[in-house]
Amino acid sequence: MLAKLHTYSLFGIQAIPVEVEVDISPGAMPKTILVGLAEAAARESIHRIERALVNSGYHRPIDRIVINLSPAELPKEASSFDLPTALGLLAASGQLPADRFEQYSAVGELALEGTIRPVKGALSMAIAAREQKKRGLLVPLANAQEAAVVEGIDIIPVGLLAEAVGFYSGQLDIEPVPFSWNEVQAKFGGYDIDYADVKGQEMAKRAVVVAAAGGHHLLMIGSPGTGKTLLAQRLATILPDLSPGESVETTQIYSAVGQLAAGQSLLLQRPFRAPHHTVSEAGLVGGGSTPSPGEISLAHHGVLFLDELPEFNRRTLEVMRQPLEAGNVTISRAIGSVTFPANLMLVAALNPCPCGYRGDPRRKCNCTPMQIERYIGKISGPLLDRIDIHLEVAPVPFRELSDKTTGTNSAQMRTQVVAAREAQRERFKGERTTLNGRMTPRQIRKHCQVDAAGEALLENAMEDMGLSARAHDKILRVARTIADLDQSDKITSNHLHEAINYRTLDRNYWA
Repeated sequence: MLAKLHTYSLFGIQAIPVEVEVDISPGAMPKTILVGLAEAAARESIHRIERALVNSGYHRPIDRIVINLSPAELPKEASSFDLPTALGLLAASGQLPADRFEQYSAVGELALEGTIRPVKGALSMAIAAREQKKRGLLVPLANAQEAAVVEGIDIIPVGLLAEAVGFYSGQLDIEPVPFSWNEVQAKFGGYDIDYADVKGQEMAKRAVVVAAAGGHHLLMIGSPGTGKTLLAQRLATILPDLSPGESVETTQIYSAVGQLAAGQSLLLQRPFRAPHHTVSEAGLVGGGSTPSPGEISLAHHGVLFLDELPEFNRRTLEVMRQPLEAGNVTISRAIGSVTFPANLMLVAALNPCPCGYRGDPRRKCNCTPMQIERYIGKISGPLLDRIDIHLEVAPVPFRELSDKTTGTNSAQMRTQVVAAREAQRERFKGERTTLNGRMTPRQIRKHCQVDAAGEALLENAMEDMGLSARAHDKILRVARTIADLDQSDKITSNHLHEAINYRTLDRNYWA
């Protein structure tokens, strides 16, 4: 007999429909053949599936078995084909009716005793099943919550092979998993950290508000212990809440790489990623023989923090230049090309010199000019040009550290950010751009006009600091955001002054 049912294979973060065909015919010698470009993980599953069938009380076919995974040109390397293959074997051997195979797809990895283990990418697979107009999708119990996020399809949770067989045969009714946005928000929303924890650094907090309001990339330079990491870690707390669409996009990435916490259906906190400086190019932007997302995609709709920026491999940093501009990264391999989203805020931090105490009034710097130049020179000019705001973080005096009064907290800063983003939403209504930090040159000319005094100020700043044309546009974008924070329709000289001050490190350190 021949049995057919549907499942899915991950390629990048998208799920590709796969048809599992199982044919059993009489043969002199029992033999199982798996075709369809199955990789090692899929080939080895045959022995696992056979033992799971026997240990679950079913008869193992002892004839010639051919299992085909279609389309044949797509590599299949996941263990999520275990459950549909086992069901196909039962149907082809006459132990299970195939009436529901066309309506319900299935994914899952089998243990030897017949339990069903979780798989990666259940959310993407549920989206693909809905696009195929399936009535439902059988998923492992541990993946049920994340798959239930997808509307318009029944998510059937199964923990045992016997449960899946009972459902397909109609002998067991399993209720679809419900999803409640309010319950998930109450359980997984909110943050445990706050900018009130950061003593002093009010000027730095102002720069962080500007960066968050316009989606600008931020570079902080200062001595060790000045609070750079604290400022970066709390940036997500002042950004607007993830919209349902943004939440699904971000969760889809984490689901595909298996980093979604058990029982969590959605990511409601903006991601904060802080890779170590030994990270490889593939680890940062994505890669591998079968492309998988890197840190810049895991930080999608969130914050990517690169601490000790000069310690990163220069070539590794350079591969970020195009994704920072485009908001996505394309990985090309022989089997195909995959585009991963990478719409993020980059926050970088570094010391002013190798010892870390250049310009510190309390500690003496012993670095030679040559050592400082070599240290700072590890960061290329083109990468620095793509970072809108350069901020010097000064040491906090003792009187501010011992002050009992609470500084600006995340709620106050977030109110300013949300108001500025609302102004941008109105400005860019009907356009693909939604933030000042992503404005195109044409939009800059339209929305960032300055008067004669402002043009003169900008011209003097460019000549004094030797800024590039890209840095000129960055200043205008930041000035537009500062004006939005002031609820001003026009960019004034004060707004330009503040924006230019966020580029003073071009003269103090990079000149």
